[in-house]
Amino acid sequence: MKKAIISTTIIFLFVACQKTEKGNLIQGKIEKEQIAVVSKIPGKILKIWVKEGDLVQKGDTLAVLDIPEVDAKKSQAEGAVVSAKAQYKMAVKGATENQIKQLEAKRTGLKEQYEFAQKSIRRLTNMLKDSLISQQTYDETFAKYQGAQAQYNAVVAELDDAKKGARIEQQTMALGQQDRALGALQEVETADKERYIIAPQNMSIETITLNLGELALPGYTLFNGYIDNSIYFRFTIPENQLGEFKKGQEITVHVPYKNENIKGRISTIKQLGAYGNIATAYPDYEMQESLFEIKITPVNIEQTKDLITKTTVTLSL
Repeated sequence: MKKAIISTTIIFLFVACQKTEKGNLIQGKIEKEQIAVVSKIPGKILKIWVKEGDLVQKGDTLAVLDIPEVDAKKSQAEGAVVSAKAQYKMAVKGATENQIKQLEAKRTGLKEQYEFAQKSIRRLTNMLKDSLISQQTYDETFAKYQGAQAQYNAVVAELDDAKKGARIEQQTMALGQQDRALGALQEVETADKERYIIAPQNMSIETITLNLGELALPGYTLFNGYIDNSIYFRFTIPENQLGEFKKGQEITVHVPYKNENIKGRISTIKQLGAYGNIATAYPDYEMQESLFEIKITPVNIEQTKDLITKTTVTLSL
C-alpha cells in the first residue's frame, strides 16, 4: 500500500513538473503570406512555364492560355476601326475633288441661265410698260426667272457644304463611331494580354491546380504560393496572458528544428474568429476566455529565408 502511494506521488510530481515546464513555453507556427493567381477570361491551358517549388519574380510568365475567340474578335474590331476612321475622315473632308468639279460646272451652267433670265425679265418689264406684251407672257417669264434664281442659290449652297465638309453634328457622330470602334479594339487587346498569366509579386509556387489542356474559368485559381520575404510567427494565447504582450514589443522566438533563436517584433494582436485558426497546440485556457492571435515579424528578414513554413516555433514566457 505504501509503495503504491509513493509511486502515485512520484508520477504526480513528474506530471506537475512537466506541466510547469510546458506552461512557460508557447508553441506557434511559421507562416507566410499566401497569394493566389487567377485567370480573368476562360481558356485552355496551352503552356505552363513553372513547376511547384519554383521561385518567380514579379512580371514572370507562369502560364499561357489558348483563347481562339479573342483572335476572331480582334479581326472584327480592327475592321470596325478602319471603317470608322474612313467615315470620320470623309465627314471632315467633305466631297471628293471630282464631286467639287461637278458642282462647280453645275453652278456655272445655272449661273448663265439665271443671268439670261435676269436680262429677259428686264426687257419684258419695259415692253409691259409700253403694252407691247400681255401680262400673262410677263408672268410666265418672271416665274422662269425665279426658278433659275432658286436653282442657282441651291447649287451655290451645295457647293459650299461640299467644300466645308459634313455638318458638325454628322462629324461628331462619325467621331463617336470611331472612338467606339477604338474602344472595342482596346478591349480585345486587353483580353488578348490576359492569355498570359503573370506573377503579381515575387513569390514561390506551392501548388499548380490545372494541367495542360484543362479549361481555366474566370476567377479560377491557377497557382497558389507564398509571397517572398513575408514570413512571420503566429502564436495563440488565452485572454489571461494578454498582459505579457504588447504591440511593438521585441521578443525572441526559438526554432526547434534548427535550434536557432530569432529576434522579432509583435506586429498585431487580435482576437481569433474561429477555433480552427488556433496555432498553438493545446492552449491552456478557461472556456469563458477568448483566444487571441499574436503575429511576430522577424527583425532581420534575411535570417528567416531558409525557414520552412508550417513548422513549429516556441516562445518562452
